[in-house]
Amino acid sequence: MTDISTPRFRAYTARDLDTLLDRCGADDETKLQTRAVAAILPFKTNQFVVDELIDWDAAAEDPVFRLVFPQPDMLAPDELKTVTELLRGGARPAELNRVVREIRAGMNAHPAGQTDLNVAYWQGKPLSGVQHKYRETLLFFPRQGQTCHAYCTYCFRWAQFVGDPGLKIAAAPDEDDALRGYLREHTEITDILVTGGDPMIMGIGPLRRALEPFLDPELEHIRTIRIGTKALTYWPYRFTTDRDADDLMRLFEEIRAAGKHLALMAHVTHPRELYPDVVRQAVQRVRAAGAVIRTQAPLIRTINDDAAVWRELWTRQLALDAVPYYLFVERDTGPRDYFGVPLVRAWEIYRDALSGVTGLARTVRGPSMSATPGKVVVDGVTEIAGRRALALRYLQARDPQLVGRPFFAEYDPRAAWLTDLKPLFPSDAPFLEVR
Repeated sequence: MTDISTPRFRAYTARDLDTLLDRCGADDETKLQTRAVAAILPFKTNQFVVDELIDWDAAAEDPVFRLVFPQPDMLAPDELKTVTELLRGGARPAELNRVVREIRAGMNAHPAGQTDLNVAYWQGKPLSGVQHKYRETLLFFPRQGQTCHAYCTYCFRWAQFVGDPGLKIAAAPDEDDALRGYLREHTEITDILVTGGDPMIMGIGPLRRALEPFLDPELEHIRTIRIGTKALTYWPYRFTTDRDADDLMRLFEEIRAAGKHLALMAHVTHPRELYPDVVRQAVQRVRAAGAVIRTQAPLIRTINDDAAVWRELWTRQLALDAVPYYLFVERDTGPRDYFGVPLVRAWEIYRDALSGVTGLARTVRGPSMSATPGKVVVDGVTEIAGRRALALRYLQARDPQLVGRPFFAEYDPRAAWLTDLKPLFPSDAPFLEVR
């Protein structure tokens, strides 16, 4: 049974920034610049992250502080100056909003064709809360799960959280029957990825309504339900002592009893997130309910761009009975220039980290780019016909014929994304086409 003494969730937003930054002695100009970044990119955290995960005595170098608090360098110098001066001068909201929209428009809010190439149609109408990028996998965005317990500064879903309806992806209230119809028609779909935001922000009622359609006997072809979440480390009480935590575990058990594989796709960016005892308790409850926990995170400059950090992360995950799954390349969206790591360097970090862990932790794949054509993994640096090259392959692709076939790009130590690469030979060109 849940404990009635469970902490009550408290969210901190941009209006709390100055008070929070007092904890590390930030000066007035730093506070102003931080608010300027938060006017462009979303900020939200909670008392668990603030009190349990951040070392406030060394906040400037603290990886979790950088993980959740905006940093001035996340904006281009001219953008930072413009927004800072507008705030300093008490600009009218209309003027500030115009500048904010202009800056966001240059941040590639929806990478990898999310809102055009991935659209699913039912009876001639697009489904606003569904993406069907890969043949067997459908992404579902429940309408009440489009926020999180706290936001990561690098999040490629940042556009979901800025309050602009034109940028948000979410199911419409009248789409439930259309979704069922689409799934009945597309029997090639075996995997549902419930995402957002974070579906675990939802109470048990809305969450049950979002998941139960996938248990319909008419949809036997759906074999796997994945739930993307950061809640295991940002608000682990969701699984332990929240008011409806027991109901959540019963829902997990029902999904397993229906013959579905249930996987929590846990986003864990730094090993410090895994050490609070309540996180261990949350993992144990999830596993006892029959769900598998698979962990993933991008390689992020200033937060985890160190092989030793990834070795500790994977080792700790394994000790907790979680399966290391993906090391991603930071996507080409938001403050990508601040966080991005070149592909060659990403591969070196991945290789060095992998060489120092047990074989049971080498389930992790990477470094992987979730690019427009599919998930591209960098297998390493090699030499072909006297030319240095990057060896790559698709782990997943819109065109299934591309999956698993090696291809090569010219060696470029500065390239940070698929579109930065050039084919080594003409036969490699089709693999690098972004349609």
